[in-house]
Amino acid sequence: MPTFRPRLRAGSLAALLTVAAVCAGDAVARVFPFGPHTRSVNDLGNQFVPFHARLWDLLHGNADGGLLLNWSSGYGTSFLPDLGTYLTSPFALLVGVFPRDRIDLAVYVVTVLKMASAAALMALFLLTLRGGRWWVAGALGGSYALCGWSVAEASYNPMWLDGLVALPLLCLVAEWARTGRHRIAGPLLVAVVWAANFYTAYMATLGAALVLAVRLFTERDDRRAVVRGLVRAVCTVGIGVGLSAPVLLPVYLGTKHAYPGWDRPFAPAAWPDVLARLLPATYSFFTPALFLGTGTLLLAVALAFQRSVPGRERWAWAGLVAGVALSMQWEPTHLLGHAFATPNGSPYRQTFVLAGLVVIAAWVSVSYGWPERRALLGGAAVLVLLAAGGGFSDLVTGWTYPLFAVGLVAAVCALILVGRGRRLAALAAVLLIGAQAGQAAAATAYFDRQRLNRLDDYAPWGERQRTQAAVVAGADGWPGYRTDPGREQTTTNDPLLVGGQGGAYYSSHTPAVLTRTMRALGGGWTSNGRAVQSLDNPVTDAVFSVGARVRGPRDPHQGSNVPDDRPVTVSRAEAPPLVTVRGPGVPVPYGRSPFRNQERLLGSRVYTVPTTVLRAADGGAVADKGAYDYRVGRGTYTLTAACPAGSEAYLWSPDMFGRARLGDGPEVEFKGQLPARRAAMQHLGTVGGGSVRVTLTPVRAGTVPHGAVGCLDRARLASAVTALKRTGARAVHVTGHGVRAELPPGTTKTVVIAAPRIAGWSCQGRPADSYLGLVATPAPARGGAVDCTFRPPGLRAGAVAGAGSLAVLVLGGSVLSYRRRRSETGRSARSGPDRAQQPAGAPEPVEV
Repeated sequence: MPTFRPRLRAGSLAALLTVAAVCAGDAVARVFPFGPHTRSVNDLGNQFVPFHARLWDLLHGNADGGLLLNWSSGYGTSFLPDLGTYLTSPFALLVGVFPRDRIDLAVYVVTVLKMASAAALMALFLLTLRGGRWWVAGALGGSYALCGWSVAEASYNPMWLDGLVALPLLCLVAEWARTGRHRIAGPLLVAVVWAANFYTAYMATLGAALVLAVRLFTERDDRRAVVRGLVRAVCTVGIGVGLSAPVLLPVYLGTKHAYPGWDRPFAPAAWPDVLARLLPATYSFFTPALFLGTGTLLLAVALAFQRSVPGRERWAWAGLVAGVALSMQWEPTHLLGHAFATPNGSPYRQTFVLAGLVVIAAWVSVSYGWPERRALLGGAAVLVLLAAGGGFSDLVTGWTYPLFAVGLVAAVCALILVGRGRRLAALAAVLLIGAQAGQAAAATAYFDRQRLNRLDDYAPWGERQRTQAAVVAGADGWPGYRTDPGREQTTTNDPLLVGGQGGAYYSSHTPAVLTRTMRALGGGWTSNGRAVQSLDNPVTDAVFSVGARVRGPRDPHQGSNVPDDRPVTVSRAEAPPLVTVRGPGVPVPYGRSPFRNQERLLGSRVYTVPTTVLRAADGGAVADKGAYDYRVGRGTYTLTAACPAGSEAYLWSPDMFGRARLGDGPEVEFKGQLPARRAAMQHLGTVGGGSVRVTLTPVRAGTVPHGAVGCLDRARLASAVTALKRTGARAVHVTGHGVRAELPPGTTKTVVIAAPRIAGWSCQGRPADSYLGLVATPAPARGGAVDCTFRPPGLRAGAVAGAGSLAVLVLGGSVLSYRRRRSETGRSARSGPDRAQQPAGAPEPVEV
C-alpha cells in the first residue's frame, strides 16, 4: 500500500495537470475569465450562474424567499428541488466568498476545482487499487478529469461535475467496504455525493458497483469474505442514501411535478461517430464524448496483450470496459444507466463512468510493469484500427488525426524510454504528461469554439447586468408589488441574477402548472417548455401583481437581426395586491384564445378579438392548417382585422419565426418553432382609424392562429384593477415558506394568491385549491386573515428517513466502538500474566 507522500504527489500532479489544461484551453478560445465569452448551452445561456447568485443571496440574507420557496422566479416556485439539483455540492458554498458582481468568476472557479478534485481523487483511488508509480497515477487521474465528457459537456453544467467527483470517491468507499475499513466515513461520503447531485451520483454508484464486482472476482477472496464485503457495500450505500433523503426525496418528487420538456426516444449513435469521439478535436451533442488522451487509450488497449497481468484480472477489466461501452448503445441498459428515462439533451450523460473504467484499465495495465514490446505493438495496432474506424465519421476534422498522431508517437516513445535509466525515465514522464496536457488543452479550446460557433454566445457579468440590477433595486416594492426584470433577458433565470420577482424561470423542475398556465395566457418558452419566459403584457402584469417592469435593449449576444438601441427604463402601473378576492363558483376553464384566458383570470372583459384575414404577398388567400391556424412559409404576408380606434394591438403567433409590423410601426421579432420554442404574445402598437394591418415576414415554415390579434382597452383594464384593489388584501406578509394576508372585514368568496398552484401549498390547514392555475382557498367564514404555507412534497418523509438513517449510523458506530474496546481489553488481559512473569528490568517484548 503506497504511503501518504506518493498519494499526495499523485493527487497534486493530477489536479495541477487538470487546472493547467483547462485554463490553457479556455485562454486559447478566449472563454471567460480569459476572454469575452462564456460557456453556454443552446438558448438557455449559462443558466446555472443565476442559481449560484441565488445561493449567494441566501448566504448573505438578501434573497426573496428561503430554502423552501423562491419568490424571484416563475411568480413563486419551489426552491428545495433546485437547491438539491444545482447547489448542494460542498464546492458551491465557495461562491459566498466572492463579490456578487463576480458570480460568474465564482462559478468558473468552482467548475475548475471540481475537475481538479476529480483528478486528484482518481489518482488516489488508482494507488489504493494497486501500487505503482505516482506520476503515472497523477497523469491518468488528470486524463480522467479532462475526458471529452468533462470538458465538452459537463463544464457548462457544473452539477454534472459532481458525478465526475463521485465516481472515484465511491470507488474508494467500495474498496473500504470490501476490506471492512472506515465504516462510518463511507456512508457519510455516500450521503454527500447523493445530496450533491443524485442523478450523476446514481450513475457513479452503478460504476462503483461494477468496479467492486471485478475486485471481488479478481481478488480470490473466500465466499464468506465476498458476502461480507457485498453486505457492507449495500449497507453503506443504503445508509448514505437515507442520510441524503431530506434533499433527495424533494428532488425526486420535483421531477415528477415538472413539465415533461423534451420527449425524444433513444437512438444509438453510429459506431463511426462513437469511435471518432475517442479522438481529439471532434464534437457532437448526441454521441458519447469518450476522448481521454492517446496515452491513456494506448495503455488501456494494451491491457489485453499485457502478459505480466494475471489472466483473470486482465480479461475481467478488459471485458468490463467493452461491456459498458456496448451497453451505452443498447436501449435497456441505456435506460438503466439514466434512471429509466432518456434525458433531455445529450443521451450519453453516463459517459464519465466509461471514461473512469478506461482509466482504471490503463492503470491495471501499467501497475504490473511497463508494457513489453508485444503489448505495446498490439495496443498501438488496435488503437490505430479504432482511429481508422472513426475516419468514416463526418465528425473528424482537420485537427483530429494530427493531434492523435502526435499523442500516439509521444506515448509510444515514452513507454519505450521509461525502462532505460533514470534520465530517460524523466524524459518519458515529460513526454507522456506533456502529450496528455497538450491534447487536453487543444481539445478544451476546440470544444469551447464549437459551442461558441454552434450555440448562443453570452457575455459575462458586465455593464448590462449592473444597469439592470440598479434599475430593479430602485423600483423594487416587494411584497407590495412585483418588479419584473424584463422580457429582454440575458439568461432564462434573469430574476435570480439581477433581482426582482419575474415570471421567467428555467430548471429541470419547472412546474408543469406554471408552464401550462403561462401557455394559456400567451407566454413564450424555450427548451420544450422547461424555460418559461417573462410575458410583457399589462393584463398578466395586473393578474400577477407586477407594478414595475424593466424594459431595455436586447442582449447583443442573442444574435438579433433587429437593431435595438433603447435605454434601460422602468415603467410603473397600478397593480392589485398579491392576494385578491374573486367571485364564488368555479371559473370557466381555459380555452384556446390567450386573450380570453387572460380575461377569465382577470375577471373582466378587456379585449376585442376580431376576425382576421391573412393573405400572401400576391394577394391570394392562405390555406389553413387544421381548424384554427393558417399555414405560412418563408415570405411576406398581410394580416388584417378591425379593432376600436385607440386600442392597443397585440399579436399572438406562438409558432412563427420571423418579424411582424403594425402599419409603419417598428418591427417586432417572434422566435417560435413548436414544440421546442414558443413565441410570446407581443405588443405591436396603437390602432388608428379602426383597422389593423399587420405585415408578417416569417423566415421558416410555421403557423399563424386565426385569432392572432387582440386589441386591449386600457380604460376597462384600469377599472378591473381598481375593483381588485378595492376588495383585495389590506396587508400581505411574505416569508420563505408562505403568505399571510389580512382581508377586509366580512370578506367572502374565493381568496386567490398570485402564484402558481404548485404541489406543496396548503391554506388554513388543508391543501390549497387551484383557481385557473393559481393558489386559492375559500375565505374564512368571518373574514380576517388567511394563512397559506408551502412545504415541498417529500420533505417530511425525507426528514424521517434521514433521521432513521442517522440513528442506524450512530447505533452502528457505537456497536463498532464497543467491540473495538472489548477486543483491546481482551488483548490486554491475555498479555497481562506474561508481562507479570518477566524478571524485573527485563526488556519489553517487541512485536514483529
